[in-house]
Amino acid sequence: MPKGSNLSGSDTASRPGRNLDYPFGKRPELGETIEIAPGIHWIRMRLPMQLNHINLWLLEDGDGWTVVDTGIRDETTADAWKQLFAGSMGGRLIQRVIVTHLHPDHIGLAGWLVRRFGVELWMTRTDYLMCRNLVADTNEEAPEEGIRFYRAAGFGEEAMEAYKTRFGGFGRGVYRLPNSYRRIQDGECIPIGGRTWEVVVGRGHAPEHACLWCREENLFISGDQILPRISSNVSLFPTEPEANPLQDWLDSCSRLKSLLPEDVLVLPSHNEPFRGARLRLQELIDGHETGLDKLLTLCEEPKRAVDCFPALFRSRITAGVYLMATGETLAHLSCLRARGKIARKTDADGVDWYAPV
Repeated sequence: MPKGSNLSGSDTASRPGRNLDYPFGKRPELGETIEIAPGIHWIRMRLPMQLNHINLWLLEDGDGWTVVDTGIRDETTADAWKQLFAGSMGGRLIQRVIVTHLHPDHIGLAGWLVRRFGVELWMTRTDYLMCRNLVADTNEEAPEEGIRFYRAAGFGEEAMEAYKTRFGGFGRGVYRLPNSYRRIQDGECIPIGGRTWEVVVGRGHAPEHACLWCREENLFISGDQILPRISSNVSLFPTEPEANPLQDWLDSCSRLKSLLPEDVLVLPSHNEPFRGARLRLQELIDGHETGLDKLLTLCEEPKRAVDCFPALFRSRITAGVYLMATGETLAHLSCLRARGKIARKTDADGVDWYAPV
């Protein structure tokens, strides 16, 4: 399962997030922190991909720390954590590790941290179990279900070989997970360092993505559920080929838009902290709805999923993001099918063709 927020998702405005308020002019350097509110520290780790950074959060918790998200499993990130242990964290121990969702840049070093400090991993049940399932595929061969799925999307031999080669790579970015965890659920309240953080679950980008909302101080740790400048990848996968993740995403955005104050300070996993959550959520909704309209128009002549990229993406889709773009395109097509706007027909070669109803 790809991380995916570097594709810019649907074709939103040319400069998404340009009307938001960004109160912090400086970003933390690797191995350092910036205190964005009393006892809440912003960490920024590198990622070895096009989306080259992730924000993590350190919350003061009594005489120790609660960590929210961990970075990907690699030597650079582990070394940055060690620098933090000896520096900004002041020798105070980690009390628990909270992970917003299952993607490797968020959960990658969770197993390493919980074992190092002898603490619990806190996350939602679906994402914990799905992550373990994906990690179990490491070094396995691509399954027949996946081959049929991408053949139906229109993959040629080169793209199919790339899928087979990449299959099973998810677990390489994830340190061995603990065999037990502490489940968190939507609506649960977690006391941390004198504050209460309410779990708010979103869906679509991940099956059960946990955000953390401190109502009394108007702070919202959003993970990938609200990003200010990019749109998180929402994809359909071979494991659940008849799902409708884009509608899950749109419903989650609508719920958050009705729930959050406009002036809440959003602490996202990528880009910078910002205010203007409702505006940004509406941008995300509008971007995908525009993409759906363009996709429906493009399919006036029957199209395969791989023919539909121009309706959704501004840039040319290269080999490195081909799989991710296909997953997001299929999510949009699935949404149109669920709305009764488009029909799918399978030809004799097992390839799906989409056209308006």
